[in-house]
Amino acid sequence: MADPSSYRPKPGEIPTQPGVYRFIDAQGRVIYVGKAKSLRSRLNSYFSSPKQLPPKTYAMVHTAERVEWTVVGSELEAIQLEYTWIKQHTPRFNVMYRDDKSYPYLAVTMNEKFPRVQVMRGTSARA
Repeated sequence: MADPSSYRPKPGEIPTQPGVYRFIDAQGRVIYVGKAKSLRSRLNSYFSSPKQLPPKTYAMVHTAERVEWTVVGSELEAIQLEYTWIKQHTPRFNVMYRDDKSYPYLAVTMNEKFPRVQVMRGTSARA
């Protein structure tokens, strides 16, 4: 496990603009992708008091060997870039965005004496 202070950016080095940041492990794998309105305030929150972080975040900060960031023009660009990088790198500490196409719908059973209405999920009726 790496010590977060060993790769903490120098004071004033992180820009205050919106952007996307990546935590990278010793093998060069992206382990977390995040977005921020202000990169400086967001990234400083990871390093100010690591012992106060939630367990998952604490493990991520101690697994990483370095942090990199990309400044973008707006929060919308940050959201789009974060989504793209999560899909591209599948970082182990991110929640994966899934598009399972499993929307709820109403189904009516037609093969019963008294038809029932049910809320279903999936791509086809199973009534």
